[in-house]
Amino acid sequence: MRIARFAKGDGVAYGVVEGELESGGAGRPPRPGLTIAELYGHPFGVDPGGVRLTGNRYPLAEVRLLAPVLPSKVVAAGRNYASHAREVAGEPPAEPVIFLKPSTSVTGPGDAIKYPVKITDRVDFEGELAVIIGRLCRQVPRERAEEVVFGYTCANDVTARDLQARDGQWTRAKGFDTFCPLGPWIETSIDASDLSLKAEVDGELKQDGRTSDLVHKIPELVEFVSGVMTLLPGDVILTGTPEGVGPIEGGQSVSITIDGIGTLTNPVEDV
Repeated sequence: MRIARFAKGDGVAYGVVEGELESGGAGRPPRPGLTIAELYGHPFGVDPGGVRLTGNRYPLAEVRLLAPVLPSKVVAAGRNYASHAREVAGEPPAEPVIFLKPSTSVTGPGDAIKYPVKITDRVDFEGELAVIIGRLCRQVPRERAEEVVFGYTCANDVTARDLQARDGQWTRAKGFDTFCPLGPWIETSIDASDLSLKAEVDGELKQDGRTSDLVHKIPELVEFVSGVMTLLPGDVILTGTPEGVGPIEGGQSVSITIDGIGTLTNPVEDV
């Protein structure tokens, strides 16, 4: 099931995206035949059982897709593909290296990635699989990780690479507003252990990896992160990026495609 958060007119709601997705390269727009069936209630509310269809359906082209969640926090795993670890910092870590991106960095599909040209000279894309947490949890053993995962979406861990190197820690480099695009929706019924992940800039393939190459797999990440902090419904865990990260410039467009989920596309805008 594909769960999207969308705006139509003055209202914001969740809905179920219906119809067949068109296969193909990153950046390809959804098929015109896709529709969204509006939901009453909130998938992350105190009574998920109270969520139901309202009966309203809209062509997907007539609504604006928003970031599928508004998390209390985004927890990201660094250097979690061996290929990427080697291209930026040597060997992958023996245990997960995690950092936080602020909730204000989250933005939705089609929204501009704001490039702060007065502060940084290099902004990079990083295509990633994002895990969406579905319930309040703490100290979850990896064997039970599936019980707390609501679903998965595409993410772009946008990074000011020069600031990352200069600061020695990553908060500023990864924390700017719009530096965490998420979308286009949450896929709740998929085995995320071996999915193709691709990133394109202006239609040119830059990253081509598989989630099976994660050094620390999703159950281990859930166990590790929840052992440190309580996770709330709607929180996000970014699982890492494969090799091929690189710079983006104002006027370009970045697309992250994950098989079985969809494509997240964002333009880049100088500010």
